[in-house]
Order: sequence, then structure tokens, then C-alpha cells
Amino acid sequence: MKIAYKLINSEMRTYNESQWELGKWYKKTEEDLCSSDWLHFYNDPLVGLFLNPIHADIKNPRLFRVEVKGKGIDDNETKCGYSRARLIEELPVPQISLAQRVRFAILCAKKVYKEKEWNKWANNWLSGKDRTIDTARSIKYNFCTIRAMSVSGAVKSAFFAIKSAAIAVRSADSAESAFYAAESAISAAEIAFYVTKNKKIDLIKIARKTMEE
Repeated sequence: MKIAYKLINSEMRTYNESQWELGKWYKKTEEDLCSSDWLHFYNDPLVGLFLNPIHADIKNPRLFRVEVKGKGIDDNETKCGYSRARLIEELPVPQISLAQRVRFAILCAKKVYKEKEWNKWANNWLSGKDRTIDTARSIKYNFCTIRAMSVSGAVKSAFFAIKSAAIAVRSADSAESAFYAAESAISAAEIAFYVTKNKKIDLIKIARKTMEE
């Protein structure tokens, strides 16, 4: 049995308002993965939850294990599509903190961005040694010079990692924390998008490592 995972809203509907039922088989034709001609899933539940803010952006999603069949297509682990599927089991939804989303963002960016000062900042943030907004702003300023010379996915990833970390600090002290937390989640997901477009990385491994701390 081939297994995938799907996020659905509280009414058992997806982003395009398709209604799902437990145990019922669904079928689609196969064309472009970003079209409605595939049934969309994730290869791993954590990856799905980390990327949800830039995909369907389902609020308080429900998580299901899915049996999939037929032809399949994969977009560098960010999402996958199959022509036939059925929901077989609802699963508990892992709770992901804002700090874990930032950690995911930084770990993804480190896979492709090797600039020395940025990585020093990233390591200090990951260890908890320095998570101040002043340091993040300083690294962001230095990064702007680099950005002028390159618009690669790796550089964009570094930028969003800094943004995500800075937002996390603001979120901790702001009455608008929910807004900043959402922005940080989007930044983290954007990083995964950029790093997987130009270089194959193991998002599942990164997602699981993120949840270890």
C-alpha cells in the first residue's frame, strides 16, 4: 500500500472546496501538478504542516493518512500528486511552535547558503546563543550588499531566514503576535520553496530534525 498525507479543513474540504469522505475513493486525470487534474498530497505530515502557509493555508487543519494509487508526480518533496486516493485514517496534528518554524527555515537555508557571517549568525540562533533582533538586523544589512550581486534561490533563502527570525522576536513582544507568527510561518515555507527549486534536499529529514528541539 502506498501512503501519502493530506491536510483538510474542519469541514473535510480542501483549498478548492472539494469535499472528502473517509474511505471513499477519488479519481482525477493527470496533467500539471499545480492544476486541479491531480489529487494533491504530501509525502510527510510535518513537511505538509511546514509548507501549508504557502500552499492551501488551511487554518487549524485536520491531518489524514491516505492510500494513493495510479500515476504519481512529485515536486522535489514539497508536494505530490496521484490520480486515485482515499482517506484511511485521521491522525493527531503535530503542534509546531514559532521557534520550530524559524529553526526549519534556518536549517533549510543552511543547506544551500554558505556565506560565512550568515552561517555564524544562523548557528548562534540555532544554539540559542544569540536570538536578538539587533543581530538579525545587522546580518540583514550585510546581506543587502550580497543581494545586489545575486538573486539566486540560496540568497533569497538566507533573506527569508533572517526575516523569519526577526519576526519571531517581534512576535514574542507584540499584541499582534498571531499576525507575526503567520508571517514567520510563510517565510519558513518560502525558504523550502526556494531551496528545492535549485537543489535537491531532504525536506523530510530537515522537518524531523527541526522537531527534535
